Amino acid sequence: MPLSRQDKEQLLESYAQGLAAAPHAFLLSFEGISVPQITELRSRVRESGGDYVVVKNRIARRAIEGAALGGLVDSFQGPTAVAYCSDDPVGLAKALTDFAQDIPSFQFKGGLVDGQQVSAEQITEIARMPSREELLAKLLYLLQSPATRLVRTLAAVPRDLVVVLNQIGAKKENDGAS
Repeated sequence: MPLSRQDKEQLLESYAQGLAAAPHAFLLSFEGISVPQITELRSRVRESGGDYVVVKNRIARRAIEGAALGGLVDSFQGPTAVAYCSDDPVGLAKALTDFAQDIPSFQFKGGLVDGQQVSAEQITEIARMPSREELLAKLLYLLQSPATRLVRTLAAVPRDLVVVLNQIGAKKENDGAS
């Protein structure tokens, strides 16, 4: 069923607000994937903080003109879907690559991370990176570690003094008893 002009304008506007504005996006080929599998993929993408949309190629090309995603205009051929997010590209890439391992017909066409184009092979490399939360946890550990060691060292001196005094007291009690 052909789209009316008004429907096309609404699609163009929604693509311009979502796809063209997204700093992180991955283009996907979903040929040969069943509807229940796509539903599962959509839920995985949503859990990772992203959005998944099947696009009309011609309208999507018009929407991304002049945007960072415009460099991938040649990839908008055949059945195309776009998974995009504004926060964590690593989490989105992990969700997509996990799904791709289960479904061999699912393929990456390319992507965009922080405004930089990435190839399909680089998307799997991005998925292997630690997530933002993991990196923040490691940073917090590294920042907290010297302070923790200093506190332990400062607390060791009085603790050791108390241990020595207890041993001296115990020895005097043993000497006095005998």
